Amino acid sequence: MSREDFKKLPISKKIQKLYMEGTFVVAIRYYSHKINLYLLGDDYVEVFYNHKHDRIDKIEYLNHQHTRMKFYLDQINFDL
Repeated sequence: MSREDFKKLPISKKIQKLYMEGTFVVAIRYYSHKINLYLLGDDYVEVFYNHKHDRIDKIEYLNHQHTRMKFYLDQINFDL
C-alpha cells in the first residue's frame, strides 16, 4: 500500500493496518497527547492518542523535520 493510499483510509482502517502489519516502536508524551510510534514497512507512523477524551485524534506519517524528532532521537537511531 502506498503512503497516499494509507492517508486516504478512514482512521479505523489505519488502526487495523497498524495493528496487523505495524510494529510498535516507542511512546512519548507530547502536550495533550500520548504519541505511539509504529514502523509500517519502511515508514514510521505516529498515532496521536488524546487521553483526556479517550480517543485517537489522528494518525499520520512521521515528519522528520518536526521538532518532535528530538523526543525520538535519544531513543531510536533513524537513518536520515
